[in-house]
Parts: sequence; structure tokens; C-alpha cells
Amino acid sequence: MTPIGVGIIGASTSGWASIAHVPAIAASPEFELRAVSTSRPSTAEAAAARYGVSAFHDHRDLIAHPGVDLVVVAVKVTEHLRLISAALEAGKMVYSEWPLGNGLAEAQQLADQAAKAGIRTVVGLQGRYAPEVRLARDLIRDGYVGRVLGTIMVGSGMVWGGEVTDPGQAYWFDKANGATPLTSATLHALDPLHFVLGEFESIAANLVVGRKHATIVADGSTVPFTVPDQVALIGTLDGGAAASIFYRGGASRGDNFRWEINGTDGDLVLTADWGNMQVAALKLAGGRGADATVQPLEVPASYLAGVPAELSRSAPGSVARLYRQFARDLADGTRTVPDFGHALGRHKLIDAIERASATGTTQALA
Repeated sequence: MTPIGVGIIGASTSGWASIAHVPAIAASPEFELRAVSTSRPSTAEAAAARYGVSAFHDHRDLIAHPGVDLVVVAVKVTEHLRLISAALEAGKMVYSEWPLGNGLAEAQQLADQAAKAGIRTVVGLQGRYAPEVRLARDLIRDGYVGRVLGTIMVGSGMVWGGEVTDPGQAYWFDKANGATPLTSATLHALDPLHFVLGEFESIAANLVVGRKHATIVADGSTVPFTVPDQVALIGTLDGGAAASIFYRGGASRGDNFRWEINGTDGDLVLTADWGNMQVAALKLAGGRGADATVQPLEVPASYLAGVPAELSRSAPGSVARLYRQFARDLADGTRTVPDFGHALGRHKLIDAIERASATGTTQALA
């Protein structure tokens, strides 16, 4: 089969695309990197030298490249609408990093545009492809914990702390830019939670702007916080299980990620040193029946297959699994990966959470 040609918008020699997408594509024989674009000629030249492919400083040239079948958009959320819309207009498939749009209206517009054009899409919610997450899902389906009673998830956003290195990182602190502890870290964790346990039936929320400003270390200046950096959610999942989620901005001196699933017959616990679970090295433990504590659970080799060993337990490994499942979907005519329609549902969840916090009223979800 001829590989699917990939072009990455936002593929400088540093950053998320270089860390995850480039190695994931290299590990996926169904895909081939054919072009990259950056915002400046100098960074485009550096990317061309690093990756050995055509490089542009104008996204329109990448989209028009005849060898590019799939356009990956890995830039700030504020640029998503313009870039993704241009790729869809050109008839190209699109892999968008999460969030899809800067707010529900943009997500709706992009989902509608892709659906009307009949174009296949992917959204970078790769946390559900971590081997430990998929094993937990299978264990629950096989009755390991019995009937699920409740779940508690506590995590750290890692960014959105009290300081950043340089002014360019101040982007994170302005709610208008669409990359917040709720839209980013929390939703990246909620997607695997729903994948394993089902969707919210109802939800209440408290979004709090805890920090008032952040310090730019490079020059000592400060910038205001307008994003809620303390995210507290409580709800009921389909099937009746209780759910409690708390995500904080910055990092904790304690546990930066812990997800507990409690049932009538057993318990599962996923932990990580890094709070952004979609890129974290997860550990899975479990206990049931007469067990007094949870113990580490070995992940069977079948959950690690299909990805090179050096990537398997890392962020590029989960991204590679998402790419490879997308290739299988295209070959089989199935639709299993998170796409723009799925992303729109997640944006609607964000909207319900924000309404719940603003009104103090529990929101019922269809």
C-alpha cells in the first residue's frame, strides 16, 4: 500500500510535533512525512535540514503540496480555525491537536465543514491509546472490579503555575487563547476516563482563578491570570457510578496524577509522576477479593505490540497507536478514532462544565 503522505504545520525542530508526531509517523509504515511548515524562513530551513523533507514558512504551500494527503495542525489553538479550514477547503484530511477550536462555536464550524465535505479527520486525544488505559478498560469489562461504584481523579496541569521562563509562554494564562487547565489538561484526562467508564450523565463544577498573576523569569515582569487554574468537577456517569475530578494548575509536591476506580469486588489505580496523563508514563496497579492493597499489574505484550519498544511506553507511542488505528479505519471503512465529531462532543462537555460553574446548577448531559 502506498503510504499516506503527511504534512505538519508547526513542525519546528523543537516542540510537540518534533517530540511526538515525527517519531510516531516514522514508526507507522502506513504514513510518510513529506512536508513541514513553520512560521519563519529560518525555522523552515532548520526543519528541512532536520527532517529531510520539503519545508515552507507559509501553510498554504504545505497544504498545496501534491504529496500531502493528511495535514497535521500542531500550533496554538488560536490558529486552528484558519489553518484547519484552509486544509479542509483543499480537500485534505486533517489531524488536529486538541482542542479542536477556540471554543464551542469554532469547533462546531470545523466539525460541520468536515462533515459537509465528507473528509476524514482525527483529533489528538491520544490518552485513550496508552497501554495501561486500554488494559484497565478490558479488566473492568471482564469484571475485575465488579460493578463500578465510583472514580476519583486528581492531576496537575504542570503549566499554569506561578512562573514561566519567557514571555512567549504567557499565552497559557489568557483565557481568550483557549488553552486552559480545563480545555487542555483536564479534558485530555477526561477523554480516557470516559473511554474506560462511560460518559457523564450529569455534572456540577467549580472553576476557580486561584493565582492572580504569573512571573516571567526572563525579565521579572508579571502577567495576569484569567484562566481558572483550579478545576473541580463532580458528577454521575452512565450506569450510576459517582465521579470526582480535580485538576490544578502547576505542579504538586505530592502526586501529580492519580486515578482510582473502585468497584464492588476490586480496585484499579493509575498513577504517573507527570500530571498531563496524555503524555505521561503511567503505572497500573490493582487489587481484588481478599487483597489488602493494590499491587503493580503487568501489561501484557499484546498491549505494547505494533509500536517500536523504544516508543511503546511514551507519548510518541500513544500518538503512533492513534495514527495506526486511523490507517486501519481508512482501510476498513470504520470510524473508531477520535474525530472532529467526537471533539465537538468534548467541546460541548466543556461548555456544560462552564455553565455549571457559572450558574451553580448541575447540568444534565444527553
